[in-house]
Amino acid sequence: MVDLRTTVETNRSKNKTMKTPKLLTIVAISAGLAFGAAAYGHGDKEKEESINSSDVPQAVQQAADKQLKGASIVRWEKEGANYEAVVSKDGKEWGYKFSASGKMLGKHAEAGEKEEKGEKY
Repeated sequence: MVDLRTTVETNRSKNKTMKTPKLLTIVAISAGLAFGAAAYGHGDKEKEESINSSDVPQAVQQAADKQLKGASIVRWEKEGANYEAVVSKDGKEWGYKFSASGKMLGKHAEAGEKEEKGEKY
């Protein structure tokens, strides 16, 4: 006959050894998700800084003049390796983004960008 106490103790020890790996797995996954989310929130945003037009490469200035067709540039910004000409048109500010070689990368409304940063006009 099987001793009931031995069977119960064996089952308890199996439960403890099964719970530990599950717990460690859950802790590891939770930590990975928490640190991953924190790193994601800080990484991809490029720092924007205002610069003087004299700091903008000649190729970028020429491409901007050609693209903007005489519109006046309010300010220049450097975003990572790229440059942005901010232009005032029809009462709105528009950002024209250029690579360091002068290739136009895109255009966007500056109002939306200011709202993202929490700035006021």
